[in-house]
Amino acid sequence: MNPNFFAKSENNNTVLKAPGFSAALSLDCGQAFRWSADENGFWHGVAYGRALTLRESEGEVTLFNVDKTEFETVWRKYFDLDRDYEALKTAYRADENLKKAVDFCGGIHILNQEPWEALCSFIISQNNNIPRIKGIVARLCALLGNRLENGGYTFPSPEKIVEAGIDGLAPIRSGFRAKYIYDAAVRVKNGEIDFEKIRLMPLDEAAAELKKIKGVGDKVAACALLYGLGRADAFPVDVWVKRILSELYPGGMPECTRGSAGIAQQYLFHWRRNN
Repeated sequence: MNPNFFAKSENNNTVLKAPGFSAALSLDCGQAFRWSADENGFWHGVAYGRALTLRESEGEVTLFNVDKTEFETVWRKYFDLDRDYEALKTAYRADENLKKAVDFCGGIHILNQEPWEALCSFIISQNNNIPRIKGIVARLCALLGNRLENGGYTFPSPEKIVEAGIDGLAPIRSGFRAKYIYDAAVRVKNGEIDFEKIRLMPLDEAAAELKKIKGVGDKVAACALLYGLGRADAFPVDVWVKRILSELYPGGMPECTRGSAGIAQQYLFHWRRNN
């Protein structure tokens, strides 16, 4: 548990104080694709069927038009506020490279995204760059999601995608990924992919279940487990992480990351990608 986390209601908003947490870093480090910042520093996005605007300033994060109930039921979990990241970072600093990483971007929290959205988003991410991933995801939501009163669209359900079919996904311009998105939707809709069962499986078995989906390999499965199913032990390996392992950890990740290697990976990924 995070012993330093505090939130209060203020003028129909929720004001959050969590030392060491940066909402901006967490939303813009390559783990989620539905957030953007405007020229005034306000962040806008959608998660769990709710649109949110927030702003980070002077150690506080203000979640606008979010009452106590919505904060407790949605955003507290989404921003992973109950995990003691300070204790994790203290342990990580025993390693020279991880110390540099957490000193650079230690404000990152792992976002607890909806399992279906995380899986679908990382299928889209294959052989793709972040601006294009965001564009495809935005078009998918506008095409098949539900319009929200205060802006944005919900992420479309597997049922909506199955109903549209592969040809119906043409407007999102996802290329070869359309058939993978459709196959994933079919398997989730018919119960072959059961996220709650997968969440509780040993890591290798959980990844194997996800890899039954066409186009889902080790990296996409690990991303779905880490960002959508709360498996902090899942370890996505892309070109950046492969380079980090080769150059810095040829013998494997250090002992201080045992059980939370996915979180350590996020710090290393963002640090190395930006330096």
